[in-house]
Parts: sequence; C-alpha cells; structure tokens
Amino acid sequence: MDERERHIDTTRARAGQTPHMTRVILPLSLGLVVIIFLIILYVWR
Repeated sequence: MDERERHIDTTRARAGQTPHMTRVILPLSLGLVVIIFLIILYVWR
C-alpha cells in the first residue's frame, strides 16, 4: 500500500468560508470579562 503524503494547493485547502467572527467575538467577550470582574470587585468590597 502506497502511503505518500497528499499535497493540495492553498485554494483547495481553504475551500470553506471565513466569516471573520473573531474580530467581533474576542473584543466583546474580553469586555464582558472585564465588566464581570469589576462587578465582583465592587460587590466584594
């Protein structure tokens, strides 16, 4: 059985769609974490 590596070009390897959701989700979640920690800090005092 021949088990050579199969190489495909970049266009075929990235055949899916890239919706760029990280640009929205990452800052939003980071902001929420900061707000939650500020609330915890305020309640703790």
